[in-house]
Order: sequence, then structure tokens, then C-alpha cells
Amino acid sequence: MAILNITPDSFSDGGTFYTDKPQLDRVLKYAERCISAGSSILDVGGESSRPGASAISITEELDRVIPVIEALRNRFDAVISVDSSNPEVIRESAAAGARFVNDVRSLQRPGAMDAALEAGLPVCLMHMQGTVKTMQKQPTYTDVVSDVHAWLMRRVDACLLAGFTANQLVLDPGFGFGKTLEHNIALFRDLVQLVQTGYPVLVGVSRKTMIGEITGRPIEQRITGSAMAAAIAASHGAAILRVHDVAETRDAVLIMQTLTQGMQ
Repeated sequence: MAILNITPDSFSDGGTFYTDKPQLDRVLKYAERCISAGSSILDVGGESSRPGASAISITEELDRVIPVIEALRNRFDAVISVDSSNPEVIRESAAAGARFVNDVRSLQRPGAMDAALEAGLPVCLMHMQGTVKTMQKQPTYTDVVSDVHAWLMRRVDACLLAGFTANQLVLDPGFGFGKTLEHNIALFRDLVQLVQTGYPVLVGVSRKTMIGEITGRPIEQRITGSAMAAAIAASHGAAILRVHDVAETRDAVLIMQTLTQGMQ
């Protein structure tokens, strides 16, 4: 899953594809490179979810993502994902050609679950403690692995009760969303427990603070660490890797898979 942030303020690539409007030429060229490098999903987001990010209006989010989704749909066969929590954006994105919903708030905003159900789209349910504004202010758990897994399964139950089928649901433990480095490491080491629920698991750690805390590298120097973490996640059963650097991640996963095949 290649990340396409159509925002001025995302933590890693804010402003790359958006200034005062979506930069469609840049988006299309980047998407083409990502697909050539091995990406099968293009994740389009119009509102930053970095810690402390400010909310934007529904109209502004629509103005950012809909032209991009339409342009991608008209040019490529890849699955287009919309990274949004807002029902209006989910509906309009589905009408424009999106085929997957990646919601950091797990369809908890009023109307979001109905919008995704009406669109008939699969959804990624992500765990986040608190809100984007507050999530990194002293996150606390009794046991982070058990707490996150239990919370995600409650969201699964709510979705199934609402009318989703099991094969429409993907789970994301939410690395960096209301977690310290220690919490992230514990979740990563026990990723197989989430995989064993039988639901596909999405992992997104690309260029995140946890990579910087482990390596001591600034954002622009976290490609190697991010690719390594993604490869480890794949080795533990992650089904979707959400990344900025598709070619480097593909190489890391390919090397891991080839060299560890048959190893005890």
C-alpha cells in the first residue's frame, strides 16, 4: 500500500502532492513509480493524522481527495484506498472510484459505518488511544497487546452486528497512535497474535517516530529502518504493508522471503 498524502502538513511528505490544490501531475507520476515498484494499493488521504494535527473541514478534505481518486481511477488498475473517517468523504470517494476505506478511527464517527456499508467497501479498523490531538500525551495501558487486541475485536463485533461480513474487515494495531516506543515494540513482537485472529493485518510503521527512536535517524533517513521493519512484519504474517518507499520495501521483503525460506 503506497501512501499518497494530499496534505500540506503530514509528518513525512506534507506538501509533496498538495500546495494550494492537489498536484495531479506529481501524484500520477509517483503512483506510476509505486505501481511499477510493486504496489497494488494506493492510499489517498486528505487530512493529516500526525500527532497534534489540526482538523480540516469536510469540504476541504473532499477538494483534496476526490480529484486525486478520479485521476488515479482513470489512469491505473490499482486498488484505490481512501484514508478518511468522515462519512461524506467515504461516500464521495466510493462514487469517485475508491475500493477500500482506511479509517484511523475505526468507523466511530457518526455515520461512518453506514457510509462504508452503503458503499459495500472493505474497511481497515485501526486502534488509536485518544484523539489525534491527545494520543501521544502519556498513553497508558494495563497490557498493551491484550488491550489493543480486545479493543479491535470489539470493533469487529460492532461491524459484524451492523452488517459487514468478516471478509470485509482488516485490522491495524495502530503503531504510533497513542503508544510509546515500548508499546510499539511489544505490539510488533506479538504481531502474530493479531494475525492469528484470521483477519488480514495492515502494518504501517513507515518513517514513523518509533523508527527514529530506534535508529536515531531523522525522518528523511528512515528508509532502511522502515523497510526492515516492514519485512519483519511480513515475516510475521502482515497482509498489507503501508509504506512511503515501495521499491525499497519490496526489495527488503523479497530478500527476507528468499533467504529465510526453509530455515528453522
